[in-house]
Amino acid sequence: ARTRAWGGPPDTRRAVTRGQACPGKERTTRGLRVVAGSRAPKFAFGSSEEMDPQKKKKSCLLFHSPDTAQLAKKVADASSKIELGEIAWKHFADGFPNLFINNAQSLKNSHVAFLASFHDPALIFEQLSIIYALPRMFVGSFTLVLPFFPTGTAERIEAEGEVATAFTLARILSNIPLSRGGPTSLVIFDIHALQERFYFGDTVLPLFESGIPLLKAELLRHASDGEDFVIAYPDEGAWKRFHMFFPDYPEVICTKVRDGDARIVRLKEGSPQGKHVVIVDDLVQSGGTLIECQKVLADHGAKHVSAYVTHGVFPKESWRKFAAMVDSGNGAKDGFRYFWLTDSCPQTAKVVENTKPFYLLSLAEPIASALEI
Repeated sequence: ARTRAWGGPPDTRRAVTRGQACPGKERTTRGLRVVAGSRAPKFAFGSSEEMDPQKKKKSCLLFHSPDTAQLAKKVADASSKIELGEIAWKHFADGFPNLFINNAQSLKNSHVAFLASFHDPALIFEQLSIIYALPRMFVGSFTLVLPFFPTGTAERIEAEGEVATAFTLARILSNIPLSRGGPTSLVIFDIHALQERFYFGDTVLPLFESGIPLLKAELLRHASDGEDFVIAYPDEGAWKRFHMFFPDYPEVICTKVRDGDARIVRLKEGSPQGKHVVIVDDLVQSGGTLIECQKVLADHGAKHVSAYVTHGVFPKESWRKFAAMVDSGNGAKDGFRYFWLTDSCPQTAKVVENTKPFYLLSLAEPIASALEI
């Protein structure tokens, strides 16, 4: 094992151990540089490893998965106290991950974070390998930023035999090793149900943030142009989840009723007549509920209908339904005026960018704020 670590023959290793000159050329192995004629190995660290100790206490080193690279860069650009770390994401011939955290020896006492995306089950294991490794590198603190908690909608069971996978994922994250600074901080945006906070153990500290302030900033900007907004909720659950964010806006509440085997969206409370109605929810999958809600609002006289979700999941390219329903100014009957969503799901953000009616609101600044030490 020692031969493999030093990368040289036994004679070379003995020379270093005894403080004698090392014959041969300079060797570099994982940040160690052994120079011929020297009495001990010299460490060849990059600039990030030579960071001033006081600066290290106030800054955060942000690592990220390959899919969240673009968002991570925006986060770093949003704060002078955040630097990006590097990970080599490779795979062995059998498909299992071959991972390497660059400059790992420099992480001691640093505040470290990892920006993850669990949008694809096939990518979770390799990210968990990094998530479990980083806190054990004697870091000062560790924060996991998981903008979208993907199993949040499977938070309860209604029949014996069903599996609440939201609880399963929460248990996995609750077993992240402690760092030198204590439990892992876990940042999640607009988790599907707030009671899911109780699924996490005491070894993690969940911080539940929201993308709604990004939407409110957009509404204020449009209101200055004379837009008259009403906030709509596709069901009672969405109203319970988000109505406290909009105390100054009129509200419309839709509901789902059964008609045989079908579930129909109907207007329950409020009036959309002559207003620009914005449907608010935490996430969208196929989009069927949002589309039915849009039709109901248009039938009840809404001038325009827009939508906001924090997480645009859109499996099987279901976002294309909305790309074919664009209100270009003719009114609600044509479709959606705007569809605001965040970049919490990187695969969606990439494909819908610059496609109407979609408008991306970046979580970069809220994440940067959450990482402030």
